[in-house]
Amino acid sequence: MVNRNCDGIVRRDFLKLGVLGFSGMSLPRLLANKSNDKSLIFLWLAGGPGQLDTYDMKPEAPVEIRGEFKPIATNVDGIQVCELLPSTAKVADKLCIMRSVTSVDLGSHERSSRYLQTGVLPVPNTEFASYGAVYMKTKKFQGAVPPFVGVLKPLERGYGGGFLGAQYDPFMAGDPSEKKYRVRDLVPPEGLTLDRVGRRREILKEFNDAWRAVDTEAKLNSFDPAMEQAYNMIYSKEVHEAFDIAQEPDKLRDSYGRTPVGQGLLLARRLVEHGVKAVSIWMGGWDTHSNNFTSMKEKLLPPMDQGYGALIADLAQRGMIENTLVVQVGEFGRTPKVNKDAGRDHWPKAFSVVLAGGGIKGGQIIGSTDQHAAEVTSRPITVEDLSATIFTALGVDIHGVNHTPEGRPIAIVNGGKPVAEAFA
Repeated sequence: MVNRNCDGIVRRDFLKLGVLGFSGMSLPRLLANKSNDKSLIFLWLAGGPGQLDTYDMKPEAPVEIRGEFKPIATNVDGIQVCELLPSTAKVADKLCIMRSVTSVDLGSHERSSRYLQTGVLPVPNTEFASYGAVYMKTKKFQGAVPPFVGVLKPLERGYGGGFLGAQYDPFMAGDPSEKKYRVRDLVPPEGLTLDRVGRRREILKEFNDAWRAVDTEAKLNSFDPAMEQAYNMIYSKEVHEAFDIAQEPDKLRDSYGRTPVGQGLLLARRLVEHGVKAVSIWMGGWDTHSNNFTSMKEKLLPPMDQGYGALIADLAQRGMIENTLVVQVGEFGRTPKVNKDAGRDHWPKAFSVVLAGGGIKGGQIIGSTDQHAAEVTSRPITVEDLSATIFTALGVDIHGVNHTPEGRPIAIVNGGKPVAEAFA
C-alpha cells in the first residue's frame, strides 16, 4: 500500500536494481570505517508529529486544544511527556527536548521536509544535501562498510546527497522487520553466483579500459573506483555481518518491537556498532488531518516509543551513547485546535525536536510555548540553529563551505548558531 501525505507526495522506495550491471550503481562510492568520529542516527517522523500529543502537552488547555491524551511523569523531575510514550519517559534523563523549534511559515510537506532534513531553506535551483550526506563529505570516511545507510524508505526530497552528487546518497537497506530480511544490493540475484559476478567485474574493467582509450573525461575515471568498491562490498564478510540483524538476540529484538521502526532502530544501532557513520530511519504516517488520536494511539506512538526508548537504553548500556547522536524530528508540528475531523493540521510556528547522545546534555527541556503550544514564548530555535547544533555535536565546522558542480559555494550552516544549552 502506498502512503501519501495530504499534498499527494508519494513515498517512494528509491532502491535501485542492477547492482551487477555496467552502470547505475546504487551502492555508495564513499565507504566508511571505524574511527573516533561520532555517528548519527536520524529518526525522521514524516508527516509532522503533533507537539501537543508528544512532548509539549497542555493539560490545562480546553479539550479542543489539549486533545484526548494525558501527560505522564518521566525519570526526570518536572519533565512530562504523553502517556503513550512510557518507554521514552524512562530515558528522559538522556534526552534534550527542544519545545521551541520554529520554521518560519513553511507549511508544505515537500518544502518543509527538505528544510528539516538539510537545515537549509529550499530554493528552486538547488537540491541541498542531507545531514548524513554533508557529514560524509566533510569527514571523507573510508573503509569496508557503507558510511551512510537509509533504513525503510526515503519519504521526501532532502534525504540524500543533493548537489553533492549521488555518491553521497544513503545505501538503502530495506525493511529489517521482514521475516526473510536481506539487503538485496549485497546479494546476487537468484541463479547468479559470486563466480559469475567476478567474471562480470572483469568484463566491466575491460569495457572501462577500452572506453577510456577514446574518452578521457574525469567522470569515467572517478566512476571506476566506485564500481570497484561496490563489488568489494558484495564480497565483504564485514559488510554482510553488519547488516545481519538475525544475529541479535530474540529478547533484544522483542524489546525494540518487531515493527519496521523498531527493527529499523535496532539495525541502526548494529550498523553504528560496525562502523557506519550515519543512519536515517524513515517512519511515515504522521500527517494526521483526520482521526489524529486513533492513529497516534493505534499506529504511531506505541511502535515509535518502544523502538526509540529501547535504542536510547541500549546505546547507554553499551557505552555508545556519548559517541552516537540521535535526532528525532519531523517537518513541522500540528495545529493546536483539533479540526472537525478529529485531526490536527500543519503547524510550523512551534514544534518539538528531541536530541540525545553525542555530547548533548540530557534531562532537560529547552524553550517553551504559550498555553496552547501555538507560539514560541522563550528561546526560539530556528532550523538553522538546529542544524548548527547537530553539526557541532558531530564535530563538523559550521563555518565550512561545500561547492556545487558549477563551483558555487554553499555554506554548511546558513547563519544558524548552536544551541549552547544543549551541550553538557
